[in-house]
Amino acid sequence: MPYAHAADGVALYYEVHGPRAHARGDGDPEPEHSEPPALLLIAGQSNSRRWWDSVRGDFDSTFRVITMDHRGIGHSDKPDDDSYSTRGFAADAVAVLDAAGLRRAHVYGTSMGGRVAQWLAVDHPARVDRLVLGCTSPGGPHAVERSTEVTRSLAQHDAAAVRRALLELMYTPEWLAAHPGPYRTIGERGTPPHVLRRHRLASHRHDAWDALPRITAPTLVVHGDDDVFNPAANAPVLAGRIPGAALHLIPGARHAYFEERRDVASPLVLDFLTGRS
Repeated sequence: MPYAHAADGVALYYEVHGPRAHARGDGDPEPEHSEPPALLLIAGQSNSRRWWDSVRGDFDSTFRVITMDHRGIGHSDKPDDDSYSTRGFAADAVAVLDAAGLRRAHVYGTSMGGRVAQWLAVDHPARVDRLVLGCTSPGGPHAVERSTEVTRSLAQHDAAAVRRALLELMYTPEWLAAHPGPYRTIGERGTPPHVLRRHRLASHRHDAWDALPRITAPTLVVHGDDDVFNPAANAPVLAGRIPGAALHLIPGARHAYFEERRDVASPLVLDFLTGRS
């Protein structure tokens, strides 16, 4: 199984899919004019690469697609220390690109993955071609917080009730009725409690507001307009802070817009990444 290693030695599991996925060995330099371009997909809080399972196929015929497990998640190492932060996760993503032999990639991050992607574009601009930020926020005092009602629904002591609440924040009732699962966006099973806590804190402490104007990559901000988990009002706030960013709200979609409304979201993102829009 392919692993990258972060600066502190943490092993990070990743996969490469799509055309020429196995053309080069780990760490081999990417040819200067190689095709197809690469796309790094970054998952949400406490979720693994499986977050992307239902939609990855929309991209891997066009791109060499890289998915990864955040530190603490899936097959990656699970340290119990203070190394968890959205900025640190961005550095981990660079380690994955290095291990895959990629100098540059398009980057598509959703939810906490979108927060990670912000830092990746800020701290490592030479590694990012085009940037897509989905259902995410700038964090800090400028972010629009979820309502008290939503927060309470996720803080219940009944695990089954929390799961139901989370699913209803991710998907519309109609979609849930037609899709009985499995659901890949509500947390990776078997994640240790210390990792869940540290991922939650990392996402909560994210604040890239002052750095966002330094993003130079062409950027698309996407959000479901019925998202109350990470309120849709964050989308125009975020887009307005990034020079030249485009904004697209998907009507009626909730937090997992990329899965439920893949018929809209995937073509939208593909057109942006390939320069057709």
